[in-house]
Amino acid sequence: MHFPTLARAAPILLIPLWLSSAAAEPLQPGDRVLDRTVSLVEQHFFDTDALPAFRATVADLKAAAAGGAAIDRDEAIAGALLSLGASHTARYTQDRVDYYELADVFRGALRRDVRRLFPPEGNVTYEGIGIASRALGDAVFVTDVYDGGPASQAGLMAGDEILAVDGVPFHEIESFTGKAGEIVQLQVRRTADAAPIVVSVKVERLQPREAYLEAISDSIRIVEQDGRRVGVVHLWMYTTEEVTQILNSELGGGRLKDVDGLVLDLRSRWGGAPADSAELFVGGTGDMTVTGRDGAVRYVNTRFDKPVVAVIDEGSRSGMEIYAHALKKNGVPLVGVTTAKAVVAGTAYLLPDDSLLILAVTDVHVDGERLEGRGVDPDIVVPFDIRYAAGADPQMDAAMAEMGRVLADEGAGVN
Repeated sequence: MHFPTLARAAPILLIPLWLSSAAAEPLQPGDRVLDRTVSLVEQHFFDTDALPAFRATVADLKAAAAGGAAIDRDEAIAGALLSLGASHTARYTQDRVDYYELADVFRGALRRDVRRLFPPEGNVTYEGIGIASRALGDAVFVTDVYDGGPASQAGLMAGDEILAVDGVPFHEIESFTGKAGEIVQLQVRRTADAAPIVVSVKVERLQPREAYLEAISDSIRIVEQDGRRVGVVHLWMYTTEEVTQILNSELGGGRLKDVDGLVLDLRSRWGGAPADSAELFVGGTGDMTVTGRDGAVRYVNTRFDKPVVAVIDEGSRSGMEIYAHALKKNGVPLVGVTTAKAVVAGTAYLLPDDSLLILAVTDVHVDGERLEGRGVDPDIVVPFDIRYAAGADPQMDAAMAEMGRVLADEGAGVN
């Protein structure tokens, strides 16, 4: 069993509380999935004060099912888990991208079953195009396009409304299953009143962790601004120590080595981030490199002592909120909107139908404060409605403007 802690390389994750299921299945008396969920909550959920409300909700559901009421099982279990009132607590099914990404994050917790679930070697993969999506109102929108992935290369944009794939309604997994290597036609609407357009995208077999690491690396860019070079990097997730390695390498001797300032995008998918991850920007440790016999230099610890501005939003989750808190505490400006307010630690359990239960198992305090339900507020508030964004990103624009101001003040000797 794997329990994330606050130690380095042990991520803290947020599990969003919205989810949907592809096909309704009625809740039956004696349902094994519900019963196993209840058992795991009773054994492992961190807040025993929340259990009475959970038990009452489950009792009502079971009574209604026994009485012949038509209750959707997925909705029933989701409602029971919501009654616990905590983040990192939800059930995921195999018709969602979330399932595969979380299965890869919690691979250690699923080690007994991972080869059966993902034969033959147990490598967690799914067929997709490198996006995340969400139903907002009556439409489904692209919320994230992973840098360098198939959708990014094809020109799909965050904010695009997805109307259809190959002429049939869009489903996150089903639309691409069995199509690896093939080109699919996405019908999307880029602005609310525009005619639909077609974007051709190649489907690939994606391994979530590798896809995220590549997206972080591919997100790195240099923006020339008033004679200064501003680096930008998007930390899509921080659930592996390899993210630290990327940052150390790029800031120490790579593409970001000579930038005048850095905009750090913390608008993530699954959060993570070791408790000491902000040390790279605000700590006092020295730079450290190691050199092998072949002369190759590896950057072990890099101290970036130039201006930093960070972007946050509702997707800045859990460990990323601790990251944002540390940056703000040390004077780094935060731009965007309040973070997800979700800072407890969770782990994964496999349920009888092979769905995935993520459950909050420990509470977390930072500097003596509980960020769960509170979050981290930005210094510069910039709302952003992703729908029909058409390439616009007001939060990033504001962060770049703030970086310009910081660099200008620095050049003028303003403290």
